[in-house]
Amino acid sequence: MTPPPPLPLPDVVLSAEIPGLPRHATGKVRDIFDLGDALLLVATDRISAFDIVLRQGIPGKGRVLTQLSAFWFENTRAVIENHLLTANDDAIAAALTEAGVKVTDEIAAQLAGRAMLCRKATPLPVEAVVRGYLSGSAWKEYRAQSASGGASVDLWGLGLSPGLRESDRLPEPIFTPSTKATSGHDLPMRPDEAAALLGGFAPVIEDAALRLYRTASERAAERGILLADTKFEFGTLPGSDGFDILLIDEALTPDSSRFWDAAIYEPGKPQPSFDKQFVRDYLESVPGWDKQPPAPDLPPDIVEKTAEKYRDAYHRITGKALPK
Repeated sequence: MTPPPPLPLPDVVLSAEIPGLPRHATGKVRDIFDLGDALLLVATDRISAFDIVLRQGIPGKGRVLTQLSAFWFENTRAVIENHLLTANDDAIAAALTEAGVKVTDEIAAQLAGRAMLCRKATPLPVEAVVRGYLSGSAWKEYRAQSASGGASVDLWGLGLSPGLRESDRLPEPIFTPSTKATSGHDLPMRPDEAAALLGGFAPVIEDAALRLYRTASERAAERGILLADTKFEFGTLPGSDGFDILLIDEALTPDSSRFWDAAIYEPGKPQPSFDKQFVRDYLESVPGWDKQPPAPDLPPDIVEKTAEKYRDAYHRITGKALPK
């Protein structure tokens, strides 16, 4: 597949500022604003590594996250409803105007392609992680637990066969929930621990997460992409029969998922992925940096290579170039 031509790199947006609109929350990447019964999620170009937000951003990264999330939200509604109302710039500008915000050319340019208007749901306190391949923290845990021997390897309460290699495809996708840390790392949980937090929502969340993974995996495979693992967030809204569960936050982006190129997949070792691996690799190569803030500055070539990876992920998955 021929990659799309490089786009002119837009100005980096490190923070969204909308005078007159209350800020609801600020995350590592997203700035969230309150519109009463809706939220405005603005994906900035901030990038984090080793739980540290770096001083530089990645040009266009926020647009990739927003446009790819919108793509998946629209293509997974048959599995479960989600919180997206619109990612259309004109519709968002109209909603801001109705809320009393003067949408200047500067604000419009700042939000272009990187904002989603979403229903205001109550987040559930668990990250719904699904893995189809043995990689990342799951591989580290599997390797550690394998040292004890036995007919089965305990992976956070799930039994896996011994003898698997790094990046091997699992017999079936597995649900490995984690905590939702406000700072630092999310921590893996056993399914019974997640169930204690989720209550009656637990089986619904696990089933929805697994079905979302399978649906996305099939769609990605058609584009020559392997979805190694991903994480979802869910929230609730009052409904006619209690509460409705929605998929919220982002969906199946390089920030929340591990995408591999099927053409070069080779189990038994780490796989190149469509994400910020260039950034991680560079930071780990800096002599003397102990993974404590502040992080070293990124050289221009690392910034550009990472931006290209994000753009390529969007193109490979959707079949389209990132909208200008």
